[in-house]
Amino acid sequence: MLNPVHNGLANACLIFSLIIAGYSLLIFIRNQSLTPGFFGALVIAELLYLAQAAVGVGLWLQGGVPARDWVHYLYGVVQVIGLPGLYATTRGRDTRLEALYYFAMSVFLAGIALRASETALHLLPGF
Repeated sequence: MLNPVHNGLANACLIFSLIIAGYSLLIFIRNQSLTPGFFGALVIAELLYLAQAAVGVGLWLQGGVPARDWVHYLYGVVQVIGLPGLYATTRGRDTRLEALYYFAMSVFLAGIALRASETALHLLPGF
């Protein structure tokens, strides 16, 4: 029952990460600083990532195990700590340079979402 929810949230994490990447790149190109609305979008993204993790824990408690379990779990942890870690590293600054950092992090997190999906479904050859 939770598996379709987990899959849907994985797609939402990927899409929202790309939206934030586009938003932050636009801010960087326009030579603007980050707005409260942008930080609000980051909070929504983080809540989405946490919901994905919570559903994943629920699946694990029900006995679900991804194909490459420890790698899948590692990707989940990186997804959850990525944005708060960058916010802490930049100390919440809102300059144009931070927009570039958030662009890079969002593209990275979109890649993490794709890789996490792959590790859930496919074993490595020979396993």
